[in-house]
Amino acid sequence: MLRKATQALLALLILNSALLCQSRIEVRIPSAEEEADSVWRTLQDISFFDDHGYRLSLPRHGLIDSLKRKSRAGRLSEADRASLVLLMRSRIYEPEDYQAGYDRILERLPLLNEVLDRVRSLVLDWSFKEYDVYTVNLTLYGPGGSYDPSDGSISILTTSEGGFKRYRDPANTLAHEIVHLGIEQSLIRRFKVPHPLKERIVDRFVLLGLGDLLPEYRVQEVGDARIDSYLENRGDLRRLATIVERFLSDAR
Repeated sequence: MLRKATQALLALLILNSALLCQSRIEVRIPSAEEEADSVWRTLQDISFFDDHGYRLSLPRHGLIDSLKRKSRAGRLSEADRASLVLLMRSRIYEPEDYQAGYDRILERLPLLNEVLDRVRSLVLDWSFKEYDVYTVNLTLYGPGGSYDPSDGSISILTTSEGGFKRYRDPANTLAHEIVHLGIEQSLIRRFKVPHPLKERIVDRFVLLGLGDLLPEYRVQEVGDARIDSYLENRGDLRRLATIVERFLSDAR
């Protein structure tokens, strides 16, 4: 029985290694310090999340409650950040809490690489930003998913049981963030697109361009639905820059 269990574990390790080698997506479990940084960024932006109706996951501790109040009052300090790092190291962080979510994302790497291949075929009159490697950072905290266009990294919220916010399948959230990364420079910043419209453009892109790959994908409640009549089919995505510019002109 022990030999069979060892063989099964070895086979799983080989499979995971092969998936990682073939993929443009790297999945990472954070250190205590990195997780503290993630919580700190969420706390710094808490007024933004309040204004846009996001539900946040944060550690349950009196210090966190105090830091939320300070952030809303604009009074966070470096001493507060140091206290947060100490709390994460000594009381909160457990590396095994991320393993189930990590394994689940590894299972979806073939689909996510198919997503990357698909978006390339949808671009015509604008430039979809691609990255050599997309680094997926697991976190137990924050709004659910976020992205950093400076390096192509994505943060995704998981639970110690391997659950994910909004979906059982993390590929839905990761595809959403990949699209965010792809349009940030060439569309969002170029046309100064406001946040609700940005979210709706991403949702329409995923539904129209990737819906057959992600049949469980759902549109968020936040978002400017007025653009739906401008983005009605997959062909519209190939003219996305022209359509966004026209929509913004019409909406003035």
